[in-house]
Amino acid sequence: MSRSNLILLALIACIAALPMFGGAYALRLGTIACMYAILALSWNVVGGLAGYPSFATAAFFGLGAYIGGVLLARGMPLAAAVPIAGIGSFLVAALLGAALLRLRGHYFAIASLSLIEVFREVVNNATDLTGGGMGLNIPLSASAGVMADATFFFYAMWSLLLVTAVMVMAVSLSKLGFGLSCIRQNETAANMVGLNTTLYKSIAFGLSACFVGSAGGIYAAWVHYIDPSDVFDILYSVKPIVMALIGGLGSPLGVTVGAFVYLGLEEVVWRNYIQIHSGVLGIIIVLLLLFLPHGLMSVGSWRWRRGMKNA
Repeated sequence: MSRSNLILLALIACIAALPMFGGAYALRLGTIACMYAILALSWNVVGGLAGYPSFATAAFFGLGAYIGGVLLARGMPLAAAVPIAGIGSFLVAALLGAALLRLRGHYFAIASLSLIEVFREVVNNATDLTGGGMGLNIPLSASAGVMADATFFFYAMWSLLLVTAVMVMAVSLSKLGFGLSCIRQNETAANMVGLNTTLYKSIAFGLSACFVGSAGGIYAAWVHYIDPSDVFDILYSVKPIVMALIGGLGSPLGVTVGAFVYLGLEEVVWRNYIQIHSGVLGIIIVLLLLFLPHGLMSVGSWRWRRGMKNA
């Protein structure tokens, strides 16, 4: 296992200690940080490893949220609803990927973006099942109090983050990861040497949706109420890409660090510049991308190379 993967696992392990030191607000931020990291790591499978600019993250986050929410509203326990939301998202993404991933570049980006509106319209029209535009209420589970509830959902999202990180590391070291790397470098050549690029891309697209859908299911149980405008928000597609660019495209450690840095920037800017927070946050992100085009992980490698040169 590489040094960066070990550091990533150590970082995730350190986050698990948050309930020992923080209150309800810290647990809320920790839960959101884990969710952002899941979205960024999942996007990295198809966007970083395969090089396909997917904007479908919000579509599968919303799909998972509604699958999990509907099951929870009908009495299914969270431990069963979340895996079903993930599996359902995987199957839908793999089937759609077989068709969509024949497109490349900005054609694929536009097609993946359109999935958000397609799923949103399906949910809006299935009023008997999803509540349509009125949203879906999810019953509150019996708990020992606010802190107990916050701690439970923090560890639920943290556990999913750990599983997602292990999946991404396993994929990057596997035959699938090697195939995706070949597709990113030269898909035509990969086809010519006999690589089943459609199958590899469909699996990657499915995996990128699976854990996002599971995160959506946990989110639905956490907030107890979801509506299409919330869970199908296009920002859930844009943010993971920005996080990956901030941290370092293709690196599991980089995209996770990028997710945490993005949340920190978002929280600080929101609290201090609430009226113009979107503009200020955008300027900060543009400056980071201008001066660190290869992400925060490039700072460490640059210093290492400089030290070797001086030696």
